[in-house]
Amino acid sequence: MEEARPSRTALRVALRRASHQLYDAQPLVFEDPYAVRILGNAYAEDLRKTPRRTDRVFSIALRAFLVARSRYAEDNLAVAVADGVRQYVLLGAGLDTFGWRNPWTELKVFEVDHPATQQWKHGLIEASGLSAPVSVTYVPVDFECEGLPEKLESAGFDAAAPTFFAWLGVVPYLTLEAFRTTLEFIAERPRGSGVVLDYSQPRSALPYFEQLALDSLSLRVKQAGEPFQLFFTPKEMAAELRAWSMIEDLGSDNLNARYFDMRTDGLRTLGSAGRMLCAWV
Repeated sequence: MEEARPSRTALRVALRRASHQLYDAQPLVFEDPYAVRILGNAYAEDLRKTPRRTDRVFSIALRAFLVARSRYAEDNLAVAVADGVRQYVLLGAGLDTFGWRNPWTELKVFEVDHPATQQWKHGLIEASGLSAPVSVTYVPVDFECEGLPEKLESAGFDAAAPTFFAWLGVVPYLTLEAFRTTLEFIAERPRGSGVVLDYSQPRSALPYFEQLALDSLSLRVKQAGEPFQLFFTPKEMAAELRAWSMIEDLGSDNLNARYFDMRTDGLRTLGSAGRMLCAWV
């Protein structure tokens, strides 16, 4: 992400979460009553232009993947809370709205993101008339010069307590070193901790038309100043997580069966590039 500029991919994700609330058929895959409100008047026109025609199959499929990953993360968070986890860390939180929807008064939420993105989010919160969610602690981290463990600790994070991490929409933008450093930090948490992340398969692992779709998406995020850098096959990801347990790695077929079965509005994921994963310490 460019210096002192909020994440533009975070905005595009937020627009798709909001468009799901407005344009897709009931029942929604991911209920988020704050997704539209946080965007406010500043992005009302962008939201109106968010593609929703059924013939825009790749755009619809991308929206399906994004809402499924939010649902998947919070489904697994519920499992963690039921097992006693009381800390939730969102790495690369963007415009996530869980803080307002948090049903567990005992769950402490830490939102980690670049300072510029958090400043942008605070401005949108103020403009929308929302009050700051009481369970959320914001942790601005410039990863070029600051460490995640130190910043979390200074924000009140308990390193000795089991913690659940949501690491959504981040891994493809990282270097391999940054990915492994963060994964090691999460793996060092106490037993019962877990993480949900999404990742993309490399171009070489995809069929021809999916390669073209990935090329198009890669170009758009590169033009936004946030290029893709890191890809894994499922086998490669499993090797990175060999010390973890209870790993669930889902592709489009799994996500469609779990979240989009029997829908009549055409909302479903496509292809094999994007995958979702949950793993436990």
